[in-house]
Amino acid sequence: METNCVDFVHTVPGACRVLPSDSRWNSIEFELSLLPKSSEQSHSLPSKYSKSVDYNLIVTDKAHFNCFICVIVFLVFAILAIVLLLHFLPKKHHHLASSNNLTIPISQALLFFDAQKSGNLPENYPVKFRRDSGLNDGNTSDIKVDLVGGFYDSGNNIKFSFTTAYTVTLLSWSAIEYHYKFVDVGELDHIKDIIKWGTDYLLKVGSASNKTSPENDISCWQRPEDMIYPRPVLVCKNNSTDLAGEIVAALSAASLVFRDKHEYSRELVKAAEKLYGIAIRDYHEVGTYTMDDQCGGEVRQFYNSTSSLDELAWGATWLFFATGNPSHLNSATENFKLALEKQLAIDKGVYYWNNKIAANALLLARLRYFHDPGQPYVTALESSSNMTESLICSYLSDLNFKKTPGGLILLKPSQGSPLEYAATASFLSKLYHDYLHAMRSPGVNCISNSVSLKMLQTFSMSQASFRCSALTAEWKNPMKMSYLVGYGETFPKKVHHRGASIPSDNQKHSCAEGNRWLYSKDSNPNVLKGGMVAGPDEKDHFTDDRNKPEYTEPRISSNAGLVAALVALHELPYNSSSLEGINGGLDQTAIFRNIHMNAQ
Repeated sequence: METNCVDFVHTVPGACRVLPSDSRWNSIEFELSLLPKSSEQSHSLPSKYSKSVDYNLIVTDKAHFNCFICVIVFLVFAILAIVLLLHFLPKKHHHLASSNNLTIPISQALLFFDAQKSGNLPENYPVKFRRDSGLNDGNTSDIKVDLVGGFYDSGNNIKFSFTTAYTVTLLSWSAIEYHYKFVDVGELDHIKDIIKWGTDYLLKVGSASNKTSPENDISCWQRPEDMIYPRPVLVCKNNSTDLAGEIVAALSAASLVFRDKHEYSRELVKAAEKLYGIAIRDYHEVGTYTMDDQCGGEVRQFYNSTSSLDELAWGATWLFFATGNPSHLNSATENFKLALEKQLAIDKGVYYWNNKIAANALLLARLRYFHDPGQPYVTALESSSNMTESLICSYLSDLNFKKTPGGLILLKPSQGSPLEYAATASFLSKLYHDYLHAMRSPGVNCISNSVSLKMLQTFSMSQASFRCSALTAEWKNPMKMSYLVGYGETFPKKVHHRGASIPSDNQKHSCAEGNRWLYSKDSNPNVLKGGMVAGPDEKDHFTDDRNKPEYTEPRISSNAGLVAALVALHELPYNSSSLEGINGGLDQTAIFRNIHMNAQ
């Protein structure tokens, strides 16, 4: 005997779903018989339901059946709408190394600055081969001034105010833009400590600088802890607008980093405004601090500044962000235009210690994108954003800049140290990527092609991965090594660095004794963890030789660019509920908090 199992269901207004029913009354009946009925049975026995479909589905009430169909159709369209919505919503732009942890290289790159600190070091110092040094700086000449502190510039024992200010500005910029990322990697307090170490020194410097003796600092291979030679002081009186402008930028940018420390932030702004007033008053169009033998003549062989207009605009731009004073924006846009006219051809598109134009253009473009002040700045800010687009296009075009066989961009091929320039290019391109992402822009339209956000991300990561080859398996430089000391399995072991190359044995070592380690073929006894070396040549060849600084010498200016690039590329965890509304870790509003001009 065949048994038919019939379930009853019904709907009620507002239920939006099918409900079970006890009886046939006002119901739709589902006959759950899976066996086909014989044709004989279906003809011989009339249906027990009037006006019904005598198959699996039996309808006893048309009104409720129509309601049931409407519910089904609604559900189908709702599901279809959700699928389409998920498909067309803007997707998060994950960088290509999302599975890699950038916390380690960021932490190590910051640790390098601890290895470069001069002055009184705190207890339990993280760099074990470093001790107090330079405690008499500023007190060994006729001009008595406290110049204890600051950073040793590179593998030598010289402290340059110009590159210190550049480094502080760049580190502060990265901390302002990517505050949340530094929190995520647990390095916010660390980078703020490094920045403050620099600003404390710059507040002392003013127009004075520590003149080191190149015949000692360069020819003597000695740890900074063992220095006994004189370190006289130079005072810059005229023709030092470039130096003043960069210090203004550093103090102003740092004031935004320390906005939670109101008194210190105000101290930085006050010093920056005072110094900028002096720079404007004493400005000479062709004057730089390296042109004045009494100020920085000896510096020419290391950092020969070629213009002061870019620093004048750079300082004014950061001072505007620090104060919100429109007069500083006027000065910034006016001097930026003049700086463009004086820019050297070999410096176009390169952001480094001697040229701030590319970075300044991006900052002004940021102002236009997110807090446009309108007239009278429309033309200047539009020009800056157009220039930034051209810069980004040039990075990804083979027509503007050559690349090594391994893909490292060569922004200044005749100058060496390619990693320094590539690092800032990586930072600027990723930062611009994040600006575009925040605006929901798909990319940049170049003359010959279009640059998508993915292409920008790829370029930025490729340049960072070249120096830290362990970041991804996809990009590895031809030497199959990391240029970040201490990172990865293979890295430079004979770094051009006095403190790292001489054993930390609590003994004083003279200059003559130092030559023993300078020319040694052994690896450095101390690992200069986090220092990025100068890098390979145009053919991707690298020589790990302590006596060849063109390959193995690290610099604070280079590491500042590396830190900025790495933190920009760091990816926040997607379940960070506290970061809702943050576009990829970019703090979109922090830089504008002191600006009270109405955005257009």
